[in-house]
Amino acid sequence: MSADVIVVGGGPAGVAAALELKARGIARVMILEREPALGGATRHCVHSPFGMREFGRVYFGPAYAQRLQRQAQNAGVDIRTGHSVVELGQDGALLVTSARGVETLKARRIVLATGAREKPRSARLLPGDRPVGVVTTGTLQSYVAFHGIIPFRRPLIVGSELVSFSALLTCLTHRARPVAMIEPEPHPQARSPFHWFPRLAGVPFHCGAVLTDIRGCGRVEEADIRLADGRILTVQCDGILLTGRFTPEAALLNASPVEVAAGSAGPLIDQDGRMANPIFFAGGNVLRAVETGGWAFREGRRVGAAVADDLAREPCGAPGVPVTFADPLKLAVPAMLRPGGLDRAAFRDFQLRFTRRIQGRLSLHLDGTDVWSKTGRWRPERRVLVPIPGAAFEAGQIAFHFQEAN
Repeated sequence: MSADVIVVGGGPAGVAAALELKARGIARVMILEREPALGGATRHCVHSPFGMREFGRVYFGPAYAQRLQRQAQNAGVDIRTGHSVVELGQDGALLVTSARGVETLKARRIVLATGAREKPRSARLLPGDRPVGVVTTGTLQSYVAFHGIIPFRRPLIVGSELVSFSALLTCLTHRARPVAMIEPEPHPQARSPFHWFPRLAGVPFHCGAVLTDIRGCGRVEEADIRLADGRILTVQCDGILLTGRFTPEAALLNASPVEVAAGSAGPLIDQDGRMANPIFFAGGNVLRAVETGGWAFREGRRVGAAVADDLAREPCGAPGVPVTFADPLKLAVPAMLRPGGLDRAAFRDFQLRFTRRIQGRLSLHLDGTDVWSKTGRWRPERRVLVPIPGAAFEAGQIAFHFQEAN
């Protein structure tokens, strides 16, 4: 064995899991991170707040990433940056590439904490020319943080999630003036007061607006937007900034014999973060996109505690009871429950997401019996927490139902 536990991914969730494992006496804990330093996406998030609940103070993203690196080093974690995992073996063997070449590392348990990423242009099926200047928020912030450059001066911003307003702030603080901000859905995805920000900054903000064409020779020159009333608005711009629409960084799962959860595109886990193959665990934004760095850190710590407990016994290979749901629900985490209860579980609540804005009654059924319900207005991509009842571990069927209001 190369280690007792190998953590794949050095963002907040991965570092937190490693720290908790070391705190619980696990001797050999290794983090594999493909980037040159730990911290994940926070390394290029040049805004705050980070670290309030984890470390008792407020950090900007790069400083928070440095704090994570120091904490891992001080705890004695074996940190291997510049290492990319390309294949997961069912026996806990990982095929890894680095500057040293290709090697195989093996551990008693593997924790996946690879995070999430924004959907690029190819995944959004956007029409038009293929000029330079179409980037995601992560790419923009990497340019700014690591290279001191900004790839445009008059971009069009697509999206209205929290990260979209972070992207707008990055533009404004680096002397780029967005020509407009558009959201394909009829309502902003972020809560107020965040969606007031574009108008306060003097940037036109259109909901129900769809990008229908991108034109440019060499680089972006202009774009067509179909507004909510059907009119076509042509804007002169030198870039397209694609924000949000996060998806779990699950390419590694797709290339390996690992079960993926319906709806989330992340790993299928139980209440301890354990996957169908009990050697593997997962935590953080690879489970569902996307939560804050602080949420991912706390979740990673709980999964690390579950792994430490699991190392004291044989891997739990008992079959799990699947959690079923249907539209308008998008996902449920965890998506299965195994025998064991909640006394030391990493997840005490189901985490749900809706696909669209809707009003009605959400209910949890165990073997056909309604054990929990709530009526309200539900927004897309907002976290919905439903307590996992103790009776769920004795149930043969666990299902969420939704009845839309008339």
